[in-house]
Amino acid sequence: MLLLVRLRSHRLHPLDWLSAGLLALGLVFLATGLLPTHAAGDAMTRVAPLLAFLGSVIVLAELVSRAEVFDVVATNVARAGGGTYGRLFLLCVVFASFTTVALNLDTTAVLLTPVMLALASRVGIAALPLAMTTVWLANTASLLLPVSNLTNLLAADRVALSSLELAGRMWAPQVAAIAVTAACLWGFFWRRGRRGADAYGVPAPHRPTDPALFRVCGLACAGFLLAILLADVPLWIASGAAAAVAVAAFAVRRRAVLRVSLVPWRLLVLVPGMFLVVETVNAHGLHDLLASAIGTADDLGGMLRAAGIGAGLSNVLNNLPVYLAGEAAVPVGNEDQLLALLIGTNVGPLVTPWASLATLLWFERCQAGGLRVPLRTFVATGAVLAVGGVLAAVLALAAVG
Repeated sequence: MLLLVRLRSHRLHPLDWLSAGLLALGLVFLATGLLPTHAAGDAMTRVAPLLAFLGSVIVLAELVSRAEVFDVVATNVARAGGGTYGRLFLLCVVFASFTTVALNLDTTAVLLTPVMLALASRVGIAALPLAMTTVWLANTASLLLPVSNLTNLLAADRVALSSLELAGRMWAPQVAAIAVTAACLWGFFWRRGRRGADAYGVPAPHRPTDPALFRVCGLACAGFLLAILLADVPLWIASGAAAAVAVAAFAVRRRAVLRVSLVPWRLLVLVPGMFLVVETVNAHGLHDLLASAIGTADDLGGMLRAAGIGAGLSNVLNNLPVYLAGEAAVPVGNEDQLLALLIGTNVGPLVTPWASLATLLWFERCQAGGLRVPLRTFVATGAVLAVGGVLAAVLALAAVG
C-alpha cells in the first residue's frame, strides 16, 4: 500500500529502486530455498524491533520538526556561534559528537539533521556542510560507549567490558576518528572557499506559531532522549511512546498533518530485504571467507585486516550484519582484533548510502528537508574520510592497547 502511494505521488529515487530490489531478491532467495527458512526467521526476529524503532522515530522527527522544535534549537545554536563560522563549526562538531556518544548514532541522524537544516535556513548559509557534519559524526563518533552504537553493545558483550572499560579501551580511537572527521569536514565543506563568506547574520529568537504544540512535542522528544539515557527501555518502545504523544498532539491541534506519507516506507522495505540477502550470502560461505581473510593474528597487521574488511564490506552490504558476521569469524580471545573490526564497521561505513542505518535515516531527513545531496560528492569525500578515519583510529587503538 505504501509503495503504491509512493508510486502515485512521487518519482522514485534510486534508493527506492534499491529497497524494492533487495526485498524482492531476498524473497526469491527464500522461495527457492537458497535462504534456509530458519535463517530467515532468525533474521526477521532480529529485524522486527529495529523496524519498529525506525518507523516510529522517523514519524517523531517529522512531527517534532512541524512543531518548530528544531527551528528553536537551531536558532539558539546560531546565536551561540555569534556570527563567526569557525565558532559555529566547533559548536556543530561538539554538538554532533556529544549526541552520538551520549545517545546513539541513529538518534543523531534523525533528530540532529533537521536541526542542522533549520540552522542553515535560519541564518542563510549553505545546508550541505551542516548536513555532512551530522552524518559523518553520527558514524565516526560512535565508538566510545555501548549506547553509542548497537555494534558496541555486541562487542562489549563479546569481550565482557563494562561501559567504563569499553571507554577506557576506545577513548584514543574515538579522539582520533573525530579529529580526522573534523579535518575532512573543514577541508571539504567548511573552509572559506567552500562556504563563500567569513561571517553570517545572527538570527533573532524564534517564536513557534503554536506554542502548545511546540511544548508537547518538545517534551515528547525530551522524554525519548531521557528514556534512552536513564531507563532500561528498548529503543523501539521509547521512540514509539514519544511518537504516540506527538501524533496525539497533532490529532488535536493540526490533524491535516497526519498523513500516510509520514511513514518511511523506503526504510521499512530496505532493511528486511538487506538482512535477507546478507543471511543468504552468510549461509553460502561468507563466514569461511571472512575467517580466512581476517586471520588469527591479534597484532597490528591482524587489526588492520579486520578493520579494513569490516569497513569495505559495510559499504557493500551494511555495517550491522557485517559486524555480526565478522564477530563470528574473529577468534575467541582476540580482543584487539575484535575492537579493530568494530572500528571498521563504525567509522568506515561512509561511502554508500546504505552502509549504515544512520546514513539511511540521514538521507530520509535530508530528502524530507528538501536538501539534495550530490552522490558523487558524498561517495568521494566519504571514501577519503573512511580510509583516514579507520586507519587513524586503529593506530590509536594499537598505541594505547
